[in-house]
Amino acid sequence: MSHCRKMGQDGKDLVIFATKEDHSVPSKISLPPPEPQPGLILANGNINWNCPCLGGMATGPCGVEFRNAFSCFHHSKADPKGSDCLDKFKIMQTCMQKFPTLYNRDLTDDDDMASMVEAEQTAVEEAAPANEEAPGTSNK
Repeated sequence: MSHCRKMGQDGKDLVIFATKEDHSVPSKISLPPPEPQPGLILANGNINWNCPCLGGMATGPCGVEFRNAFSCFHHSKADPKGSDCLDKFKIMQTCMQKFPTLYNRDLTDDDDMASMVEAEQTAVEEAAPANEEAPGTSNK
């Protein structure tokens, strides 16, 4: 028969002792079904800043600048999309240049900026089909 004992300086650690007989029968514990993992864009249209697809960009030393630029891009109505956000991307680029070992890119020319905007646009477009709403059910 198994038993538990609290251990540690404050008694906060719980140690479970199990016998061979305890492990000889199948477990009676059932796990809850896994929660769906949201993508980059949530069902309500907001940006999921915790998405692993962002690679920690939203929380690094230039996280605020990244979130400002990406939010501007996501909500942009300009044609081409994001063209009204270049100032925010320049601010982000300036910040990233201060941390070359972390961001591991030389973001000094407009080609790099254009490829970064293009990559973000692709990520948004790829996420959109998974989050499309049925006609007439918009949250806006």
